[in-house]
Amino acid sequence: MAKSLALDVNHIHSVTDFQRNTKLYVARLKKSKTPMVLTVNGRSSVIVQDANAYQEDMDRLAQLEEERFVAAVNEGIADMKAGRMIPLEELKRKHVI
Repeated sequence: MAKSLALDVNHIHSVTDFQRNTKLYVARLKKSKTPMVLTVNGRSSVIVQDANAYQEDMDRLAQLEEERFVAAVNEGIADMKAGRMIPLEELKRKHVI
């Protein structure tokens, strides 16, 4: 199942409250794997997240970026095979590059 990208309003707390109750919040972060927004003067300031959940997010992002890159290369190869190309000199004349 896909992870929700929305932040839960129950996971928004002040930095001051986080500092006063660090152990409690760290335990919640580890259990929920859900990022927490910390506020300063009522405004969003930082996001804190369990380290393992963060690494999983970074791994997923890297995988998606790799898949997009491979898809773009494959599209370029297909265009080349289908003859959908413009010579470099023509692109230069048109000031595209």
